Amino acid sequence: MSLQLSSKKRLLSMLLILSLAVALLSGCEKPGSGSDGNGKKVVLNEVAHSIFYAPMYVAMEEGYFKDAGIDLETVTGFGADKTMTAVLSGEADIGFMGPETTVYAHNEGASDTVLNFAQLTQRAGNFLVAREAMENFKWSDLKGKTVLGDRAGGMPEMVFEFVLKKNNINPATDLSIDQSIDFGSTAAAFSGGQGDFTVEFEPSATALESEQAGCVVASLGVDSGYVPYTAFSAKESYIKDNPDVIQAFTDALQKGMLYVKDHDSKEIAAAIAPQFPDTDKDTIAAIVDRYQKQDTWKTDVIFTKEAYTLLLDILDEAGQLTERPEYEALIHTEFAEKAAK
Repeated sequence: MSLQLSSKKRLLSMLLILSLAVALLSGCEKPGSGSDGNGKKVVLNEVAHSIFYAPMYVAMEEGYFKDAGIDLETVTGFGADKTMTAVLSGEADIGFMGPETTVYAHNEGASDTVLNFAQLTQRAGNFLVAREAMENFKWSDLKGKTVLGDRAGGMPEMVFEFVLKKNNINPATDLSIDQSIDFGSTAAAFSGGQGDFTVEFEPSATALESEQAGCVVASLGVDSGYVPYTAFSAKESYIKDNPDVIQAFTDALQKGMLYVKDHDSKEIAAAIAPQFPDTDKDTIAAIVDRYQKQDTWKTDVIFTKEAYTLLLDILDEAGQLTERPEYEALIHTEFAEKAAK
């Protein structure tokens, strides 16, 4: 077993212990149990706050969650491991993160399985940024270089390594991947002079270009193909106790998906602009357009078996899989299927 995998197992074991401790210490009031008169209170912990997740923000800003009877509170976890901690501990009702984390939790023996009930993105949302334009970039150009990457076992890093292997590049020997920088801090490190390349989400990739500190040379979403990159999940007990909430939440998401499908980048940018007050609408529109052109978003929120199988294959290839849970063990599609009708 690799050192990375052992570290991942230790981390998840700690998360499971934490969730039990919090459950025992918490009082009667739980996230999602109250209401301020505007609907059922639901706490959502999102892995990051990015234009990559535009359909969800459309649903927020267009009032779809409110119309569905949900008073939504959103917290940013800044990493799938932290989002999973919030879900397991009961700090969040619903988690929005890479579904690989639910596989890890299941394989560590979580007593209250965290189930995926809706998928949002179908491609990776990050980009490879170089220090200058490379019109004829090839993935082999990374050989011998240093790339600012992400933590082992997370979707951003695993998809990056998946793309490297597809292009006959050994992530361990052909280049140096710096995984020492905290999530969300790589762009600042890159602009400060660290690394030859960096892997960035939006708006960081576009910000580096605007600052003339870097240039996008490749899309991991394009080169990796369709990948179930982010999904919504909740503990099995929460879903069992609150099926109407999960259905209403999923219905609102589906409306957000259809809005993005039926509107252009400027209209979407105008809708989600309040979520990104530090980014001007033209920049938001440019980023949305980039994501639209690479077919980032599904037209429905159904997490298919084919997508799940690909997820397990990526985890296996990355050396992060100890067991292949059955599709039905971690994916529930009934809410998404009903929302899509």
